[in-house]
Amino acid sequence: MKITIITPFPEILSGPLSTSILGRAGSNGIVEYNVIDLREFGKGPHKKIDDYPFSGGPGMVMLAEPIFEAFESEFSGVNANLKVILPSPSGVKLDQELSKELSKEKELVFICGHYKGVDERVVESLVTDEISIGDYVLSGGEIPALVIIDSIVRLLDGAINDPESAETDSFSHPLLDVPHYTRPANFRGMEVPEILLSGDHEKIRRWKDDMRLQRTRERRSDLLRGDKS
Repeated sequence: MKITIITPFPEILSGPLSTSILGRAGSNGIVEYNVIDLREFGKGPHKKIDDYPFSGGPGMVMLAEPIFEAFESEFSGVNANLKVILPSPSGVKLDQELSKELSKEKELVFICGHYKGVDERVVESLVTDEISIGDYVLSGGEIPALVIIDSIVRLLDGAINDPESAETDSFSHPLLDVPHYTRPANFRGMEVPEILLSGDHEKIRRWKDDMRLQRTRERRSDLLRGDKS
């Protein structure tokens, strides 16, 4: 998979994309990251990328022209098969199913907005998918883009060492994941549940099933109702 990210702040991306699973996937050729610095396409001597909104009002809006030119520096014309994602509070909410769908794409493009947002003509002409990571406001699109990218890349073949581990993660099935413990069995008087030390795999499996259901009832009962709102 190839992932292109258009951003005025590429330095925000450099650490996360070169570290841990995202970094290893890049180093191993599972994914190729292509970060385009939007400011190289800014207007005038100060490389301007934003301006005041028509009709007035507070805040600045990102100019359409630098974004179009940054996009066209990599892609010629409109590709109906290319997913161009704008992280946005107006988008559909990210969930595991959407990440799975996007992980099947060969190429993705992310446009990172800032300020009051991007000129709507960018949304109308370039963007194919607006995606929200939650009902709150962040300072820019880089962190939401990284959240979406992380959720996608870890699903690619070879990205994580133990694919079976990912299959039991929360949201990879209808229930939340179980609590996990590792050595030592007794840490400062806090003991691991005895069943996990029993070696009885069937009893452990039933315990985990019960814990998944209990934890989901207590913390995310909306999942049991199938409520995605």
